Amino acid sequence: MQTKTDPAVSEFTRGKIRDVVVKDLRKYVDERGWLAELFRHDELEEEFYPRMTYISTTLPGVLRGPHEHADQADLFCFIGPSNFKLRLWDNRPDSETYMYVMTLFVGEDNPKSVLVPKGVAHAYRNVGHTSGVVINCPNRLFMGENRREEIDEIRHEDDPRTIFRMED
Repeated sequence: MQTKTDPAVSEFTRGKIRDVVVKDLRKYVDERGWLAELFRHDELEEEFYPRMTYISTTLPGVLRGPHEHADQADLFCFIGPSNFKLRLWDNRPDSETYMYVMTLFVGEDNPKSVLVPKGVAHAYRNVGHTSGVVINCPNRLFMGENRREEIDEIRHEDDPRTIFRMED
């Protein structure tokens, strides 16, 4: 019998993944520039309230991931500049969408926030022609209080035989 860790398993079911929340990010534009709300406590379950926020840039063509977290949920905000291909894989055996894959194109042309719950593997690639900015508001502190814990990350990108692939 094949399992999810068997490299021969390459077929995922395409579709929405349970607990992944995708929201439009609206830019409020005026003569000064623009403003966008990234999250609000009144629109987010308490377990997903951000504990920190960080911003990163990704060069054109560069892939980040795939990886997943045992305890952390990520709230990614893709608002530009640049555009990204985001892929999510439900790696939670107890989920009715286990072994589903979901692909989104997000960023400057399609601003979105995407809540990725623990156990959902994820990766994104900058598919634009300029450095892209991603903001993340995870519900756990990186390495815990005072950076004294192990990093909560299962790095599938380090496994050349991973079943989590960006290619179709």
